[in-house]
Amino acid sequence: MKKFAKQVIFYSALLGIWALLAKLRIWPPYLFPPPWGVGHALWDGFADHSFWIGIAVTMKRMLIGYSLSVVLGMILGLAVSSNKFLEETLGGLLVSLQSLPSICWIPLAVLWFGLTEKAILFVVLMGSLLSVTIAMEDGRKQMPKIYGMAGRNLGASGFRLFWSVLLPASLPFIVNGMKQGWAFAWRSLIQAEMIFLSLGLGQLLMMGRDLSDMNQVMAVMILIIILGYMVDGLIFRTMERRLQAKYGLTPA
Repeated sequence: MKKFAKQVIFYSALLGIWALLAKLRIWPPYLFPPPWGVGHALWDGFADHSFWIGIAVTMKRMLIGYSLSVVLGMILGLAVSSNKFLEETLGGLLVSLQSLPSICWIPLAVLWFGLTEKAILFVVLMGSLLSVTIAMEDGRKQMPKIYGMAGRNLGASGFRLFWSVLLPASLPFIVNGMKQGWAFAWRSLIQAEMIFLSLGLGQLLMMGRDLSDMNQVMAVMILIIILGYMVDGLIFRTMERRLQAKYGLTPA
């Protein structure tokens, strides 16, 4: 309850400062809209179903692209961490590519796939894949070797050793990588939708800019923030808490 009260006080104060600045008209309303104007834009967006459609399309793309990146990233990370040659060659390349902004993949996606759905999914995939791969690789590296030795002594080998021993021991690192991958994928998707101007939250954001409707721009930005926060809180923080409790990492 203390945490909830602090959050209510903080966001109420933030909303009050926003309303005060809007009332003072330091900037014109078309550049700095008041909170009631943004609230009205949110209401209208949900009333005419444009926001519902944008959320559905964006989340569908996110689910497909992010799921592919998690599966491929775990396979690639396992391969790199298990092979010395790949670790010394491909491993360094993966670290270098991770520093490349996701938006840099957009011209390549357009040339390869055109202005299609595949191009957007490619950008999302590349935005998230490297984080998951590197997390999987780090998890295998930092895991104590005694786990694998104990598993072999108990008769586990091959896929059973990986599934029953190595993978569970790497889960804290993998979940952290998945969380980072989600953040990168979410940003990549919104950027791609803004450039490709297809259905989705990014398209609604650009539509607000083209119409000089700052109320809609800020309304869509708030939606993007809320959706990202909800996914992080409901999925990844829950997974982290359960893993911490399982591994005895929960603070006393």
